[in-house]
Amino acid sequence: MSELNPIPLILTGIGSICATVAALGYYGYLHFAQPEDALLLSDYTMLKTVPGEDYKVSLKPASQVAQCVDGVLVLFDLEQKGLSGVLVDQRKRAVRCVAEEAPVAQ
Repeated sequence: MSELNPIPLILTGIGSICATVAALGYYGYLHFAQPEDALLLSDYTMLKTVPGEDYKVSLKPASQVAQCVDGVLVLFDLEQKGLSGVLVDQRKRAVRCVAEEAPVAQ
């Protein structure tokens, strides 16, 4: 009984993996994060609203949109496909949200 030569099997496996990675990269399913892709919390500021006091904001909207996902505020970038992040405070605690209307003072 002859033994199988494992070298063709190993080369086929390596070739399959390389072809899969190349196909995923070609169709845009692979993304290697770069430092410039990161959104820093320091880039955002909370404007506290005080009744009777005016505040100014730009008419041009930001390139991110926030959405409440499972009770956590998630930011999605509209310019860079697939870039998203969870909004956290200084202690890395996730900012919670509710999918309902804003609370009304009574």
